[in-house]
This record gives sequence, C-alpha cells and structure tokens, in this order.
Amino acid sequence: MTEDDTRQQSDSAVLQGQEGSRNFGDYRILRSLGSGSLGETFLAEHRFLKQPVVLKILHEDIASAPGFIQRFETEVRLLGQLNHPNVVRVHNVSQADGRYFLVTDAVVDTEGATTSLVQFFDAHQQRLTEDVISQILQQVAAAVDHAHTTQLGNHPAVHGALKPSNVHVSVEGNGLKVSVGDFGLAGMASSLHILARTLSVVLRTLSEGSTDASPEVLAWHDSFQQTFAFLAPEQKDVARFNAIGVATDRYAFGVLAYWLLAGRVPEGCFPLPSTLRDDLVGNWDALVQLCMHPEPTQRPKTLTDAMAELNQVAPTPTPQRQARHADGSPQPLIRSRHLERPEEDLHPEKAFQVDHTVKVYQPESKELPEIAPLETEMIIIEGGTFSRGSTDGKRDELPRHKITLRSFAVDVHPVTNEQFVRFLEAMGGEKDNFHRDLIRLRESRIKRSGGKVSIESGYHKHPVVGVTWYGASAYAKWVGKRLPTEAEWEVAASGGDHGWAFPTGDAIDKSQANYFSADTTPIKAYPENELGLYDVAGNVYEWCLDWYDYNYYERSVQEPDNPQGPRQGVYRVLRGGCWKSLKEDLRCSRRHRNNPGTVNGTYGFRCAADVQ
Repeated sequence: MTEDDTRQQSDSAVLQGQEGSRNFGDYRILRSLGSGSLGETFLAEHRFLKQPVVLKILHEDIASAPGFIQRFETEVRLLGQLNHPNVVRVHNVSQADGRYFLVTDAVVDTEGATTSLVQFFDAHQQRLTEDVISQILQQVAAAVDHAHTTQLGNHPAVHGALKPSNVHVSVEGNGLKVSVGDFGLAGMASSLHILARTLSVVLRTLSEGSTDASPEVLAWHDSFQQTFAFLAPEQKDVARFNAIGVATDRYAFGVLAYWLLAGRVPEGCFPLPSTLRDDLVGNWDALVQLCMHPEPTQRPKTLTDAMAELNQVAPTPTPQRQARHADGSPQPLIRSRHLERPEEDLHPEKAFQVDHTVKVYQPESKELPEIAPLETEMIIIEGGTFSRGSTDGKRDELPRHKITLRSFAVDVHPVTNEQFVRFLEAMGGEKDNFHRDLIRLRESRIKRSGGKVSIESGYHKHPVVGVTWYGASAYAKWVGKRLPTEAEWEVAASGGDHGWAFPTGDAIDKSQANYFSADTTPIKAYPENELGLYDVAGNVYEWCLDWYDYNYYERSVQEPDNPQGPRQGVYRVLRGGCWKSLKEDLRCSRRHRNNPGTVNGTYGFRCAADVQ
C-alpha cells in the first residue's frame, strides 16, 4: 500500500468516525453524502442554529500541496461573489482539526435526502423528454454563465469539474429547480495532483479485482469514471492540465447535454443525438458539436446563447450528421452505394395499388363563425426615457436604472370575461393548434355546457382568470394587439416616471385597489391611476410578454433601449398583484413569474400595441 493510499483511508476513517456522533467545528455531522477527488461531503447541521447545511471537507494532502493557500484564497473570494438562484450558495469557509472545509446550502428534500441529476435521471429510467432536458440545461447554462461573468481581476469563477453528481434537481410547482454546486473547488487544488491521486485508486481497484473491492474503493472508481468523462481535451493533456478556464466548463456542458439525451457519455467515436432519438425537435447535434469542439476558442462564448439557438438553426441533413470522436473531431463517413429514385417517377408504388374502390375518409370541413371582438379603449404613452426597478426591493428588482421606450398604447383595463368568451367561440375550444391550454374553465368564471360557453351570473364585467400565457398571447393576436413588455407595464403602472412605489403614489389602501379580499371585482370599480388605467394594482396578476430572468436587470442596465427581456427562459413575467395579494405585491417594481402553461384563479392580462 502506497503512502497516498494510506492517507486516503485515514481521511475517510476520521470523518466516518465523526458521522452522527461527533462535532466538526460548529457543526454536527449527520451522515455522509459521498466522496470524490477533492474530499468528502456530509449532511450536517449547525450546533446552535439547527439549520441543515452541507460540509465539503477537503482531503489533507490537497490542503498541504504547494500553492494551496494562494489558490484557496482566490477561489473563496470568487465564491463569495456568486449570487444566482441556480448556484448553490456558500455560507462559510473555515478550518477545524487542521481540515479546510466549505459550508453550502443543503439542497435536500423534506426527508433530508439529496437528489442529484444522476439520481433524477435514473428515477426516470434514463429517458427524459426534450422539454425536461431543455429546462435542466437552461438553468445549468444560466448558472455557469453567471459564474463566468464573476471575476476577481482577470480571473473568472470557473467550475472546472462540472458533472451530473454536482447538479441537484428539485420539483417546484409545475417546473424543475436546478442547483449547481462545487463551483471553484477544482481551482483550489493542483489539477495534476488530483488526477494522480484518483488514478492511484483506480489502479488499486483493478489490481484487487472489482468483485473484491471495498465500497469506498468502488465509490472512488465511479467518481473517477464520471469525472474523467467530463474533462475537456486540454484537461487530459499533461502539458496543459492546469489550464482550466471557462472553455473547459463549456465542453463539460456539451458532454452533460449528450448524456441527458443519449443516456451515456460520449466515448471514442460516438453517434450524434439525432441518430439515437427520432423525437428531438431542437438542433442538439449542433449544440453538442459546438460545445465539444477540440479547440477551446471555437466553443460558444456563452451557454445561454447556445441554448437559445437550439430552435433557430435548421437541423443538419441526415447524410451530414457525422459520428464524432470524444475529443469533438469528426469521424469520416463510410457511405453505402444506393440508387436514386428517378425524378420523373416520384410515386412508383401507385402502379401496385389495385384496390381503387376504397374511399378515403375526409373529415367534414367546419367553418368557424365570424365573431367580432369587443374593443377596449387604449391609452397612448409617449416614448421617452423612464426609470424602472427598485433601490430597496427584492433582489431581482435591482438595480433601479434608466430605460428608453418607443411610444406604445395599453388597454385601460384588463380583458374581461365577456371579451374572452367571444375569443373562445371564435377558436371553437379551449386549446390551440399545439394542444396547449388557452384557459382552464374550472379555474375561471366561464363554463361550457352542451357545447356552448357561458359566464356565471354577475361576472361579465370581471377580469377573466384562469388564462395561461399562451391564451393571453393568442387573444392579443386575435384582436390585433400584443402583450405589454415588462418595461412597458411598469412605466404604465407608475404613471410615467414619478418613481412611485405604488400605482397610486407612495402608499396604497383598500379604497384604491382590490387586494387581500375574497374575489375579483368588476373593472373600473376603483379609481384609475394618473394615466387613466384601471386595476393596474390588485384584482388580477397580468401576464407580460417577457421571459423571466432573476438577474435580467443587471443586463438591462447595459442594454437600455426598448428592452424586450431575455431571449428565452423557463418562466414568463407576471405583474401587478391580485385580489389575494398582500400590499407588498402591489408595488410597481414587484416582479412575479410562472410557467407559461400555468393556470390560476388569479392570473389575467391586458393588451398593448405599438404606436407610430
């Protein structure tokens, strides 16, 4: 047994002896969550605050390596700057009993169990839908891009060891919440030192035989296999091993995308996703090839932009979809010889179709009635420079900044039940051509009986509720309008550029808006704001055109001209509060969001339009 092996076993024995029974600094270790090349991970709780946390305890030989203190201090200062909903937050960095450790959020469920992406993937039989994969990767991309824009001097925050085991998944409402952990840990240790340490364990595993290996050794072996598969080519090159940069994370992201799509990591000459799954709509081949390009400078500049181009680039024709090596280089195609069908005979099979007596079923064509919409009066808001955001609100409202908008018009009140019923009659149902809900009637005051829709007595002039973002957007298009952007909504709510906290001024009470009550009220039941708009605060949340991004206002500062929101996302923006809301939700700058397909008895909308 080598000296390195002895040290590894000593580390594990010390920490396992503490599990569930002994304190480590100010924390009590509850149980082990696994081990890896850098150290061991434990679920723990603060001895006095009783709050669950995760301890990342580094191995002693890594902490004693030359240059560790300098690397440790640099990475810790970077980690302290990371602030993103998809990044596992670091609470504290310290040492106890001569061991360095990090304290992070405990991404666990109500039973104290942690769900890594590996466990989530296995729980779904290693077959996720394209929509779920897209949700996961969009959030991972947002987390990685945020880290890459966080810098200490010229040194950005880099993950360096992105893989499924440090991506955590939880279900929130109708969507998934993804959290990426272990940022910066790879930069704290010498990369070559970690590889040599891990390889020694693998060699011991192979020499002893996998059937006789201990569970700890097998865990090390599995960790190595997972880590090695996600390393970029430059990380596997001894001459460049310590050159970890933002491009290495983008390569690992490409491997992660391939693993989610194919159920395996790319090894040797591997087939592209389109050859393995015929249900894919997005151009995943292009994403994988771009991220896994062998030359770091040729990989995407940001992962968010690469994800946004999934459905904007036409899929590569099948004959050009080449298999690729694990380093991203193309594998030459070996084509079989085949004869082309003659152009003058496009359908030769018709010569063999002898049964001409069978009548092909043609569904009866049904003309939808011509139904005119009920128009809504609109207020024109002249273009100019305005302020939006807050100086003391929620984190996603910061910073308050200037924007420039073109002239636009907005409805004086939210769309009502009697207006939306006409749209449903014109549509002939409650779903669009993509089978998406426009409205869910059981969440609304609109009912269908005998094929006809009707409105509950007394609710004709109430704002429509239970509408999805798709339904709101479709209605707006039907009447020749659109949904307001988030920026337009906030400017309209605040009466221009007054800087008011509420649409009514610096304060609001229940005589001015419908909130903290039992139901919706008819439109125009409360006074209008300074621009003549009704129910901007309270009554119903209002869908906006924009995708939601937690840190979007930080980018909006740099792009203030007519902001349209992020290019894509998981959630759409909602504004204004509702009849159930507390006063806090009625602030002009308060941002809300939900999945565009979500229905709720508090969700409505109003329309906007461009003005020449």
